Amino acid sequence: MSALPLSGIKILDLTRVLAGPLSAQMLADLGAEVIKIERPEGGDDARAFGPPYLTDPEGKANNNNSFYLCANRGKKSVTVNIASPEGQDIIRELAKSCDVMMENYKVGDLKRYGLDYETIKKINPGIIYCSVTGFGQTGPYAPRAGYDAILQAMGGLMSVTGHIDGEPGAGPMKVGPSIVDYMTGMNSSIGILTALYHRDVKGGEGQHVDVCLFDTVIASLSHWLQIYLVNGQTPPRRGTWGNGGMPAGVFRCTDGELMLVVGNDGQFARTCAVLGAPELATDPRFVKNNDRVVHGKEIMAIFAGLFLKHSVTHWLEELEKAGVPSGPINSFEQVFADPHVQSRGMKIKVKHPFEPELAMIRNPLTFSGTPIKDYRAPPLLGADTKDVLATIGYDDAKVEALKKQKIV
Repeated sequence: MSALPLSGIKILDLTRVLAGPLSAQMLADLGAEVIKIERPEGGDDARAFGPPYLTDPEGKANNNNSFYLCANRGKKSVTVNIASPEGQDIIRELAKSCDVMMENYKVGDLKRYGLDYETIKKINPGIIYCSVTGFGQTGPYAPRAGYDAILQAMGGLMSVTGHIDGEPGAGPMKVGPSIVDYMTGMNSSIGILTALYHRDVKGGEGQHVDVCLFDTVIASLSHWLQIYLVNGQTPPRRGTWGNGGMPAGVFRCTDGELMLVVGNDGQFARTCAVLGAPELATDPRFVKNNDRVVHGKEIMAIFAGLFLKHSVTHWLEELEKAGVPSGPINSFEQVFADPHVQSRGMKIKVKHPFEPELAMIRNPLTFSGTPIKDYRAPPLLGADTKDVLATIGYDDAKVEALKKQKIV
């Protein structure tokens, strides 16, 4: 088996909370050595975003919660107080041998510590320095802190998410998970990998990669924003309605709900046959997809009545036979019980000091030649401080002295 794709790449990770750590975790999964820098006492801010926490074998309170665990797999944790001159020296020394340095501090914060791109570039000209922020390195909002929900609001995502106007509960709505953080993490990984390719394959230089949540959420609106750019009109909130084919949405059955997406005219005709109403396929209001979009409320109301006649399982089986895309609305428990999810191995087990078989979500990338076989658990706070500092000449006595001064 070949080495993992990023084997040999060394990353200094100063990011905290979610977007930056998720990116660094993805790169660690792919084989990079990731040295995570944390505050000597509290560690990454995410460690306080609990509960739930893992159970310490000795029953002590700890900082290994779900929020931290989801984004820090496969890293080495090194505690360094970067506000101290000695701590800053440690970071600069580590940066000399790294390919990548990642940070998500407010714009300008690291400059006062001598840890900004221009300073690091002088000691390591080839470094890829990735800054992950709420609003980017330039522009009037650059100094602001940014959190996922704020960017969902400001970037327009919430304005087109939620119940249809006129329905109970209508109004802007946040997407459940921190989706902008996740997408920003993906963009950060793409930016870092592209810059590495430019440097190592194209013979280019190191560079500063600027990734932010605001740019990411705006870009993610894709065809919705393009509608506005084409005709100047913001698409209305559609609730669970689909974004292309019609009808598409959640339909209630006798024992629950299912999601249906009728993607073309052929699928529509087959769906009508399944529902016992083949005549709908030749109704002038519904013959073509554009017709069904115009008469969306009418066809959705008709389908709603028809789906109430049988169970979710009945309809899903019949729609599957007819080749019509549909699916159940699964709880998390049902997701991991799904045979397809199990066959894809989406839930993995890692050995953690507090939990011998800690369940986690695998990296979504699958490779034929360089598969990700082994995952390492998220590290305990400072677990690797001694070993990593030894690589830059800090012996045990020096590390102990720094610990007493709360520098590491």
